[in-house]
Amino acid sequence: DKKENAAFISFAQSFYQQGLLVPLILAVDEENDMYIQEDLGQDNLFALVQRDWLPLLESDADAHFPEYLKDLYYRSLRELLRLQMAGKDCIDYSKATPCPSFHRDAIHWDLNYFKYMFLRICRVPFDEQALEDDFRRFSAFLLQVPCDYFLYRDFQSANIMVTFEGDIAFIDFQGGRRGALQYDLASLLYDAKTRLPKTLRDELAAYYLRLLQENISIDEQEFKAYYQAYTLCRLMQALGAFGFRGLVEKKEGFAESIPPALAMIREILDEWSLPIELPELKAVFQRMQAVQI
Repeated sequence: DKKENAAFISFAQSFYQQGLLVPLILAVDEENDMYIQEDLGQDNLFALVQRDWLPLLESDADAHFPEYLKDLYYRSLRELLRLQMAGKDCIDYSKATPCPSFHRDAIHWDLNYFKYMFLRICRVPFDEQALEDDFRRFSAFLLQVPCDYFLYRDFQSANIMVTFEGDIAFIDFQGGRRGALQYDLASLLYDAKTRLPKTLRDELAAYYLRLLQENISIDEQEFKAYYQAYTLCRLMQALGAFGFRGLVEKKEGFAESIPPALAMIREILDEWSLPIELPELKAVFQRMQAVQI
């Protein structure tokens, strides 16, 4: 996609100039819509999780998460925050595609994707008008938090390269735009296919919050409430993708992520702290737990 390539090249060049861990763009051929970037190797964080964590978990539900992987997650969060903060000023958001910010319409695209590609396909009953009313309240709440940081959009383990030297580097940020800090944190820690233990997710989120407090003044409880909201937003988008890719297109690896994503939704229901009323959405989350894949 020409617009996505232009966004990636522009963002990568800007981030690289700031000393951030992104690939160096070596050459660009705009006429033929091609570019060359440095080789970051073949390993990404998800490949390592898949190799060294998921088999452990399959054999022992109480398995200990490998320390070297935990260190990679810590490093990824440190670099994510640097990227998010630098992106406030160094990025040309006119290059962002399909939109320059994670605004109301963009949020609604994701929520409707969830409604039609997961709820409809999995035959989860809902009241159309009541759910739409909740979607409006939910999106309005999401946009009350500062939304002028760089939002990576697809900050997941598969997009974190582990280089030949053991360093990390970020790729696939062509969908980036302005948005809230909480979204990318949720994208990484609530990535259903990695099956991170809840204790580790909580530990990593607390670490990110400490790093953030060293940079800006924030209300901790407020941050956590919005983090929970953006986690739900991300999980709904992901479930839409799992439904479409896995249940409609029958692509391998997507449907298998639905049960862990539903478990994460259930976990959030048990710890619900959102200061807004979303009666139909909460009821839908409860009904979803009966979905069998």
